[in-house]
Amino acid sequence: MYITDETGDKIIKAVLVGLNTDKSTTEFERSMDELSDLTEALDIEVATVMTQNLPNPDSSTYIGSGKVQEIKAALDVFDVDIIIFNDSLSPIQARNLERELDTEVMDRTGLILQIFSRRARTREARIQVEYAQLQYTLPRLAHMNRKLTRQGGGSGRLSNKGAGEKQLELDRRHIEHRMTELRSELKNIEKERDTQRGRRQRSGMPRVSLVGYTNAGKSTLMNRLMKLYGASGREDKQVLEKDMLFATLDTSVRSIAPRGKRPFLLADTVGFISQLPHSLIKAFRSTIEEVKYADLILEVIDISDPEHQWHMEVTRDTFAEIGIVDIPIIYVFNKGDILRSEQEKEGRPLTEIPKIRDDRIYISARDDHCLEVLTDMILKKLSEKHSECVLRLQYPDSAILGQLQERGLVRNVEYLAEGILVTALLDEQDRGRLAEYICS
Repeated sequence: MYITDETGDKIIKAVLVGLNTDKSTTEFERSMDELSDLTEALDIEVATVMTQNLPNPDSSTYIGSGKVQEIKAALDVFDVDIIIFNDSLSPIQARNLERELDTEVMDRTGLILQIFSRRARTREARIQVEYAQLQYTLPRLAHMNRKLTRQGGGSGRLSNKGAGEKQLELDRRHIEHRMTELRSELKNIEKERDTQRGRRQRSGMPRVSLVGYTNAGKSTLMNRLMKLYGASGREDKQVLEKDMLFATLDTSVRSIAPRGKRPFLLADTVGFISQLPHSLIKAFRSTIEEVKYADLILEVIDISDPEHQWHMEVTRDTFAEIGIVDIPIIYVFNKGDILRSEQEKEGRPLTEIPKIRDDRIYISARDDHCLEVLTDMILKKLSEKHSECVLRLQYPDSAILGQLQERGLVRNVEYLAEGILVTALLDEQDRGRLAEYICS
């Protein structure tokens, strides 16, 4: 099956190249399979895959001169347009490879940046991606301008600079100026995000964040919960749901209000992936760090993927990088329906869904009963730090009762001549704020 570019005009073909220095065979193959998925996510056809084993990367060409000649021979055979490497290349390595192969060379970082650029929809995501791309481009400028002359005649301190050097300075100055503009815009967006976050915190509604490896089903889970428990299940509140890597790059926050139960805010975040470029983590830090303010994390895992344990390790590593600690986690093993279908075909015992085991739950996001069980688990987890308290309110203080009811914390209300007796679930912050009303 041929994959065309976005315009549908031409089939773009690539050679994928991987260098294994110290990984196990399984780990290396897994990484190469993921590179193939990333390539196809950009609508590029994988013509062939070439690998090399070395104790260390070659400083000049990354893979060594012998393998470069093998790749060169394969270019005409497969009519290849681009060569994609599984690791990050230094600017010098990229320059030398393009010179030797006379073909465009892209590394894993550049590939992911291209995917993010295509997926970005909101103003914030586009700014974040552009900033990361400029960070990636800046140290590579000298080699992009290598075809221009670098020396010129004349006198004076600057006059011996040729067209290439002058253009290089202009390009660098332009990029640095643009990066300054983007940093300013991102700071303004971050202030807006802080304001929105402050409003949500003041509302007292608990915050739940969906995280996990890309394409694990986070957006599907959010959309299905919205249909079950959202304000109205409106289409404009649905997030993009598609079977592709990095379908969504933006953090979307929605209110989930189970009937007769405590409402909560649910945030869908950008998916993780192994070797996510540091420049992207840095650019998307304000977006990803939304997770740090969650009361509960739902780590969504594709149980049907044989590599799901490795995906969990990548998520843990990403948590460590952005400083997420001490937040309760529910591990949501999703796509149980796909796993059961595979098990049935192979005659294996079927995995039970929904099924809860400690802080893990096995579900299909497309099954309403699974979502009801998951919602009960979420609410139970959110209530662990709450205790039941009895408050005595005077009738002029009835606004407090309204606030508690809006947050789904009220268990019982008695209207008496001397006031309102309210039984409610309160956390430590609420108990301190409402201490004067709590009956001893």
